[in-house]
Amino acid sequence: MLYWKKRKVVERMFNSGDLIFQILMLAVMAGMVFAVYFLVRWMVIGKPESKMEQKLDRIIELLEEDKKS
Repeated sequence: MLYWKKRKVVERMFNSGDLIFQILMLAVMAGMVFAVYFLVRWMVIGKPESKMEQKLDRIIELLEEDKKS
């Protein structure tokens, strides 16, 4: 469709392929942001959990040794 705007002819076309491409690219970029967020979160939060598990295992070992004595 053509319409006049300040003496310039502007062509407006709806191209569904372009719209689908833009939506997919937006989804890909959002996916990358979420992937980086969860990767960083996993790296930061995952390490203290393993340390906590080691401490709990050590406490359990000490309690078991105390019961044997």
